[in-house]
Amino acid sequence: MNSDVLPESVNNLIEEFAKLPSIGPKTAERLVFYLLKGEDNLALGEAALALKIGIVNCSVCQNFSTQQVCKICQNPNRSDSTVCVVSQPLDIVAIEKTGLYKGKYHVLHGVISPVDGIGPDDLEIESLMRRIDAHKPEEIILATNPNLEGETTALYILRQLKDHDIAITKLAHGLPVGGDLEYADQMTLGRALDNRQAF
Repeated sequence: MNSDVLPESVNNLIEEFAKLPSIGPKTAERLVFYLLKGEDNLALGEAALALKIGIVNCSVCQNFSTQQVCKICQNPNRSDSTVCVVSQPLDIVAIEKTGLYKGKYHVLHGVISPVDGIGPDDLEIESLMRRIDAHKPEEIILATNPNLEGETTALYILRQLKDHDIAITKLAHGLPVGGDLEYADQMTLGRALDNRQAF
């Protein structure tokens, strides 16, 4: 859209929305025009402004929190013996939705990606190692994404833990429930075959 047609404030918001993941220029325009037509968008604006106020990284797991130690790390019903290592805080949300995991987490805040200039020192790997040395969990679950960067990060952490007497596991990868074989990519189908279980 021609920037001379719209007020500067509208163009600025379109540009900011377009920077968000999965939001292209057209979607950004639709969102801004929706907000312009809306009756009461003050709550959205106030929520956006307040988003980062009072948010810190948990001193234990590095997840977002409003306290020095997050609610999951404080929860006495969560097991200290298992630590699930994830790339981003959003991964915790996905795992928690299953209702199956009762251990604790550690958030790396990214993955190793030389192309993007991200190395091990840019992630929360050192804090993970200090935590493992201090609390000696029985198991570390490497729950990084099954892509090149996620696997590279998991292998790096695995090498760092080679001298530790600790069980190291990773999430099984395979076909989604309800999925069709014909639509599965080769890597997913291959992992489903490799990780097959007794029926």
